[in-house]
Amino acid sequence: MATDTNSLRITGKVQGRDIVLKGPLSKDEIRNQVWWWQNLHPETSKEREDRLHEYDNSEKDVITTLGGYYEVPDDSRTPEADELVEMVYAELNQDQDQR
Repeated sequence: MATDTNSLRITGKVQGRDIVLKGPLSKDEIRNQVWWWQNLHPETSKEREDRLHEYDNSEKDVITTLGGYYEVPDDSRTPEADELVEMVYAELNQDQDQR
């Protein structure tokens, strides 16, 4: 996992899945890609339980930014998740701010 400042990419490992965020992205796009498993449809409570049992959560879900590694909260609606989205948004959209 690495961050490439030239191509405005941030990588991570979430729910056992490698993700790559390439900017510019909106905050909603970032949230949807990082917490993709919360957006799976349709999913019954039994399907969710089965999926969670399949995932080995012994490894932390992380996003790698220029500032380091940040743990991804399980719930996308927490203040910690909001802070992570804000930070990722700022890094992925820094070219937009310089124009």
